[in-house]
Amino acid sequence: MTERTCGAGARQLFVSLALLVPPLAHGQEEATAEALDEIVVTATRRQSPVREVARSVSVVGQERIQNATQQLALDEALSLVPGLYMQNRYNFSQDLRISLRGFGARSGFGIRGVRVYVDGIPETLPDGQAQVDSIDLGSTKSIEVLRGPASSLYGNASGGVIAVETELGSRVPFIEGGIAGGELGFQKYNIKTGGSSGPIDYLLNASKQEIDGYRDHSFSRGTLLNGKLGFGITDDDRLTVAVNHTDQPESEDAGGLNLAEAAADIRAARDLNLLFNAGEALSQQRLGFVYERDRPHGDLLLRNYYVWRDFSNELPFESGGAVDLQRFFYGVGAQYSPRNLFPEHLEMTAGFDLDRQDDDRRRFDNNQGVRGDLTFDQQERVDSAGIYLQAKYELTDDLSLSAGLRYDELTFDIDDRFLGDGDDSGEIDFSELSPSAGLTFGLGQHVLFGSFSRAFETPTTTELANPDSSGGFNQALEPQLADNFEIGIKGERNGAYYEVSVFHIDLKDELVPFELAASPGRTFYSNAGRSDRTGLESAVSWQHESGLSADLSYTYSDFTLDDFVDQAGTFVSGASLPGLPRHFGYAGLSYRTGNGLFARLESVYSGKLYADNANATEVDSYVVTNLRASRELVSGSWLVRPYIGINNIFNERYYSNIRINAFGGRHYEPAPERNFYAGVTVRYDAKGGR
Repeated sequence: MTERTCGAGARQLFVSLALLVPPLAHGQEEATAEALDEIVVTATRRQSPVREVARSVSVVGQERIQNATQQLALDEALSLVPGLYMQNRYNFSQDLRISLRGFGARSGFGIRGVRVYVDGIPETLPDGQAQVDSIDLGSTKSIEVLRGPASSLYGNASGGVIAVETELGSRVPFIEGGIAGGELGFQKYNIKTGGSSGPIDYLLNASKQEIDGYRDHSFSRGTLLNGKLGFGITDDDRLTVAVNHTDQPESEDAGGLNLAEAAADIRAARDLNLLFNAGEALSQQRLGFVYERDRPHGDLLLRNYYVWRDFSNELPFESGGAVDLQRFFYGVGAQYSPRNLFPEHLEMTAGFDLDRQDDDRRRFDNNQGVRGDLTFDQQERVDSAGIYLQAKYELTDDLSLSAGLRYDELTFDIDDRFLGDGDDSGEIDFSELSPSAGLTFGLGQHVLFGSFSRAFETPTTTELANPDSSGGFNQALEPQLADNFEIGIKGERNGAYYEVSVFHIDLKDELVPFELAASPGRTFYSNAGRSDRTGLESAVSWQHESGLSADLSYTYSDFTLDDFVDQAGTFVSGASLPGLPRHFGYAGLSYRTGNGLFARLESVYSGKLYADNANATEVDSYVVTNLRASRELVSGSWLVRPYIGINNIFNERYYSNIRINAFGGRHYEPAPERNFYAGVTVRYDAKGGR
């Protein structure tokens, strides 16, 4: 593939964006700051208008998440968020790869370094690993993205935070059904209902999805059930119960190709992935309770949750290539924000989190897709305890200072039950103190902000796997530490909301993935001595009364490995962090008419990136353009919304995922060519709600 003219055009577009921002930021007209106050975020552990948050934060609403989208993965809704780079929408066995300011870029599967929460319940394990396969986009109301290290708020693996909030039951009861289909064997069905009765409200959504995929051996199918039940105990007390059931009995993994294989047949699966029937199956249940009390003397929040996950997968090699995992993950937490206890302009919030992860992990030989002899059997337990304090002080009406401090202790414990190769039982303890501080200064409709924050990230239980033995811990691995400094400005002018921030992150002992020839497809980890990240994130959203709106974002990332020795003993200095482009961005144009017609045209640009630590393998840039449209037809209590979408309109040849440091140059997972989908949603509101 070569860089096309459209790539140059995209760069020009985002340069224009950078030139556009200063006039917006330096407007002199007088106006209120109501719009900034109306955008409220909760990912900061307290409800705050966005103008008061001394951090980079983005909020995406229900319309963008649900209207005319396939809802295959989070990147459909979050592609406009600066600093957030996502790959791997089409490989359901490997999960979406999410990176925030470089955190999470190393992930071979699942999500690392980014905290994920759904309705206040963590999807991220105490060891720092997260999955998003149980997130139900069909009932998601909003998504908040807190960009940059946040360990002072959430502890381990908080290089950024994604907080998902699902819908509440509406005042008017409703029932909604949907059906969609398209190329690549895509099928989706869902039914949703919600409402309220007295102090109780409810929302329930069930969906089933199946897709063959673009490449051979890419089939996936699954069902989701997501529910939320709210009880108004008194005017000041509320209990919310959240339930989720996820069943994905089959998700095939086509694997990575080298360039020669991709050129010969871009839709082919890797031969060993076919031979060993690579893929995964999972079943997960989540039950969560959140209690909120709002009293004159203060706000109290309590949470308690339980997650059960059964997981199995086959990897493309024989020895230990079949995995069976049974997980139980649970925890409790509390936070309290007193009132009238401190001076008038001082706000305080204190809390704690206690979480435990119990994994029963076994590995078997993979005899060409048939499970063979047991080769690995151990019980893994991770205990996490954290206590935190957050404070905000209003120095003047326009100037406020915030600060936070959190202390965490984590214990990783292994009980080796496969003693034929020796006893690899052991325990590792980590403890970290994570501070943060921020300053905001209001200038009418504009807000200047600056902050310092620290994040730590321990290796996960799978990342602690020892490349020199069949079990136990890799004792050489250390947690990575990151100090983040940023300044920025956000505000509104003439119907446009904008945010620009510049940051620098110093990292120590960054965790970097590699593969071994004996276990291709299995990822191990080592520490880089020192690395740093400097970047710029900018975004503008504009709406006009005519129904026309536009969204633009641009991210510049200079992420460098300054001091690193790879597994071959080669010293690497000054190389770019693999798996992330230096430039990426988004441009979207939408139009909505008064009679219910909606259309959105969007382009996602990804600059060139490197596939390995030494930067010897370069991957070309690309621009992918998508179109989606819908029409709302309303008659009394009925609403019918047919919709259509076209992915990759201009048939761009690109890779949907790059496997970092893959053995044998198997970095590439080709993305689908142009493909279509269509669907219809039908909704009925009781009692003549419309």
